[in-house]
Amino acid sequence: RFKAGLDRRGFHARLALADTPGAAWAVARFGAGGVVPTSSARAALADLPVAALRLDAAAVAGLERVGLRRIKDIVRQPRAPLATRYGAEVLRRLDQAFGRASEPIAPRRPPAAYQARRVFAEPVADTASIEATVRTLLDDLGTGLTKAGRGARRLALMLFRIDGEVRAVDIGTSRPTRDTAALARLFADKLDGLEVGEGIEVMQLAAPETDLLPDHQTALVDDGADGAALGDLVDRLSNRLGPERVARLGPCDSHQPDRAVMRLPPIAPAELRENPTNWPKTPLRPVRLLTPPVPVEAVAMVPDGPPRLFRWRGHAHRVARASGPERIEDEWWREDRPTRDYYRVEDESGARFWLYREGLYRDPALGADGPARWYLHGLFA
Repeated sequence: RFKAGLDRRGFHARLALADTPGAAWAVARFGAGGVVPTSSARAALADLPVAALRLDAAAVAGLERVGLRRIKDIVRQPRAPLATRYGAEVLRRLDQAFGRASEPIAPRRPPAAYQARRVFAEPVADTASIEATVRTLLDDLGTGLTKAGRGARRLALMLFRIDGEVRAVDIGTSRPTRDTAALARLFADKLDGLEVGEGIEVMQLAAPETDLLPDHQTALVDDGADGAALGDLVDRLSNRLGPERVARLGPCDSHQPDRAVMRLPPIAPAELRENPTNWPKTPLRPVRLLTPPVPVEAVAMVPDGPPRLFRWRGHAHRVARASGPERIEDEWWREDRPTRDYYRVEDESGARFWLYREGLYRDPALGADGPARWYLHGLFA
């Protein structure tokens, strides 16, 4: 009946009912929805992806990397090695979904550790008064954050109208901060045009997400090296356009150059901040790669040596210097790609390129396919 009411109002919803919250959550978001029969959670969840267990992104990526993509794949594995390699959280979520571990539901969220509140003697409705109150609340909140050595990553402003309606305004930051002026500017962009009705009688500001932000010594001459200006710009763009429209590049756990970088939001989720992936220590590579790599004609002095000359865009480049090879093979769990030997080369004019030879040279007399193919994968600045 509830779903029928939503459908009549034009809302799309997928509902699920199960013995456990974990099973209902999984079937509603990754299954077809509906009622899961009593004691049938294991069968209903078997073919769902491991992300349906409410695991963090790092655990899901780690399981999928070794071929454990479905919940039934995890069930078949010994529990002790799973816990050792991926943490006890995987087994806890699995037991909660199957009803082997309790999962009490607490509908009331705990209050944020850092918050400030203002109650007005008379309702206020003008934008100037609301923005001034926001700055006061930010100052009060910043005092508590300073004492704790923390900075805000997400702020939630609640405006309680005199008619009983509540308006909520959320902002996020790409880095922990206590800068009242910068945070007030982020709120000002969202308060413009906000419906306040007959007036606001209570305003409450909370910081649901914070990170460590210790004090640091500032330089006598401000050269802008701390990146504060860039951080403010990213925050304003992300809050005005939406986090999904502004992106940054982050490392991906792969030694293949094509897969070593992924698109991340500038305001990273909490799980990525708690479990960051560091950039791997690899030899020098171009900042930007050619996608897909461009086939080139190349000549090498010896079959397994660096190129001495290659032709790209109709122009012959004679190689003056070369270093390598950096041999890269594909991950064993993916499709079988040929081995790549990468070379950093510089031609006689000083331009630098990143070339690779796909496949290994073989002796044609033994019935092999002949010489391997060369590709240009990137340009050095």
